[in-house]
Amino acid sequence: MRVEAVSQMPSEYRDGVRELLWQLADDDLVIAFRASEWLGLAPHVEEDVAFSSIAQDEMGHAAMYYELLEQIGEGHRDEISHLRPAASRRNTVLAEVPNGSGSYLHQPHFDWAFTVVRHYFYDVWESLRLAKLSRGSYGPLADVAEKALREEAYHLAHQKLWMTKMARHNEESRERLRAALVYACSLAGDLTDLGLCQDACLKWDIFPQAETLADCWRDQVGQFVDGLGYAMPTIATKLNGRRGEHSEALADLLATLSEVYRSEPGATW
Repeated sequence: MRVEAVSQMPSEYRDGVRELLWQLADDDLVIAFRASEWLGLAPHVEEDVAFSSIAQDEMGHAAMYYELLEQIGEGHRDEISHLRPAASRRNTVLAEVPNGSGSYLHQPHFDWAFTVVRHYFYDVWESLRLAKLSRGSYGPLADVAEKALREEAYHLAHQKLWMTKMARHNEESRERLRAALVYACSLAGDLTDLGLCQDACLKWDIFPQAETLADCWRDQVGQFVDGLGYAMPTIATKLNGRRGEHSEALADLLATLSEVYRSEPGATW
């Protein structure tokens, strides 16, 4: 069964699609913002361009998901992306934590190793997730997933190249990468959790074989990390963003991200 219109959706199906779209949209919006904070701060000018492009891609994917949410009656895409409070967000906590100490404008002592590991973990999950969703039963989401998947291959290759460089460069870079892996794993427990949409997504084939993806993610990440000469740290869940549990950093992020939008209520963007 392929569903194309809201009028074709049973209520349980619509609830599953809505919750899944919140996860997809909020994930990409938040990680795009964190990536954008490296503009002018990346290790060299070529990387400045490359990482800005990755941020732009992820923001573009978020825009497509918010548009799908608008189509199923969740509100105007600009409002639901900018004005919802942190507690209503469904992004993984891994995406929201700062790049490091300081802020973009004031003493940004950011951690490039953590940023790369964060994006590697996320891009593996995103690639697995989009591949399944592109064959899912909700037609508009399947079409968007297929488009987004083409760009994720480049994102993933980029992060793997950086991790390989850090693992092989010298002892300092190896230690920075090791510390980044430990920190990222301490935050990544909710990344593969489907939260409130799991039952509907499996029952209605919105997200085919989703129950197998967490193990696929762990296997793929574990094998790559092992190949770099590290033991894979334990994955932990302190907060579950899929269920609205977030760090204080998310509220600060959203305030900055929506500052211009909030400054002119009712403006057309």
